[in-house]
Amino acid sequence: MENLTPREVVAELDKYIVGQLQAKKCVAVALRNRYRRKLLPPQIQEEIAPKNIIMIGPTGVGKTEIARRLAKLVNAPFVKVEATKFTEVGYVGRDVDSMVRDLVETAIRMVRNERMAGVAEQAERLVEARLLDLMAPIPQPEQVAKNPLEILFGGRSGGDADPKQDELFQQRVRRAEQKRAVVTEKMGRRELENEMIEIEVEDHTPPTLEVFTGAGMEEMGINLQDILGGILPKKKRKRRLPVSEARKLLMQEEAYKLIDMDEVTTEAVRRSEQEGIIFLDEIDKIAATEKGVGPDVSRGGVQRDILPIVEGSTVMTKYGPVKTDHILFIAAGAFHISKPSDLIPELQGRFPIRVELDSLSQADFKQILVEPENSLIKQYTALLSTEGIKVEFTEDAIAEIAQIAYTVNTQTENIGARRLHTILERVLQELFFEAPELVDRHVQVDCDYVRTRLDNIFRDRDLSRYIL
Repeated sequence: MENLTPREVVAELDKYIVGQLQAKKCVAVALRNRYRRKLLPPQIQEEIAPKNIIMIGPTGVGKTEIARRLAKLVNAPFVKVEATKFTEVGYVGRDVDSMVRDLVETAIRMVRNERMAGVAEQAERLVEARLLDLMAPIPQPEQVAKNPLEILFGGRSGGDADPKQDELFQQRVRRAEQKRAVVTEKMGRRELENEMIEIEVEDHTPPTLEVFTGAGMEEMGINLQDILGGILPKKKRKRRLPVSEARKLLMQEEAYKLIDMDEVTTEAVRRSEQEGIIFLDEIDKIAATEKGVGPDVSRGGVQRDILPIVEGSTVMTKYGPVKTDHILFIAAGAFHISKPSDLIPELQGRFPIRVELDSLSQADFKQILVEPENSLIKQYTALLSTEGIKVEFTEDAIAEIAQIAYTVNTQTENIGARRLHTILERVLQELFFEAPELVDRHVQVDCDYVRTRLDNIFRDRDLSRYIL
């Protein structure tokens, strides 16, 4: 879907995010420009840098969701980080390079899962064979040998074959093969899924060392297996569990063996460099409004540390160097106290596109409740349907919830669409509590139902500041 037109991108985002057309257009154009850049000759590709975006708007209006859905739309590596988590070099805390390392880790998981899905059929055949060997093993000659010397020398002591021993072994093999045929048939019909078996699985989590880097203590994930050239044996552990669960674990293990992790790493680094998206939230919190000392003294330093990454630099990761020249950065902040011009000029220049997101209206709240594919009404009705309860929201109930959310946001702090979560939880709290015991399996939520549960709180403004 990477070659979607900007209009098609906006249409896809409209399925999940209400309003904010200007912001959607900005990210759609940025995405299309990536596609256009790929079609150019290599020498020109290197010269075209992405146009990073700053989204300005109150919390809960869709800034993060726009960036997240955009990355999911094109299957691009995506990470969301808060600028407030970082500290200037020399202070205790995370260094800004970690955002790039997180992006690469995300890309590794994406590519690995894709490659493992590609070998799923082959892995499934290997898993079925392993399960069959565990549940109906074929006896080996040494399992019927009585004399320990026979095991040591590969035959009977004295070198003569024992006809009785051979006959006994053949009988056991025939019985095992008959049992194997039965087990194979039952496994094909999934009749043995609850049978308990013991399996031995490899632990693929690499041992790690904490190393002291120039940026402070950072877990670089150094693989001791690689350093010691395979001297250390692979860690294994035994687990007893049902066949259905064992199949899942063995599928992961067999698929992992079938893929080339070097190719995965190479592709993941390429995707991070060429397609990666880093969403830098709360950037307004590091925009210093005045000079001074205290706990926020390093905010200007954080901006200076972020600058080279956004400009384009090389970050060392455990998978090798990663260039940030063509990573798309989308920054966001409410900018209630500060403003974008409070950022250092060099950083401002690296975010040439600025878009202001609108506060949500009462009509927007009503749309958010019902229209998106993951709308809140759909989520709550789906949750209650697991208890066999059918919940129906009337039009006047939806309008009342939207009106209350808008009013509370106006009178108190504006937290955007997140206010709807608070109100719906309050409206449906008793229903969720009583759901398993309800005799009436059909519940209609109308305007009176909503008002009954919210009126006392809503009328008391001081109380509503705490509850809603």
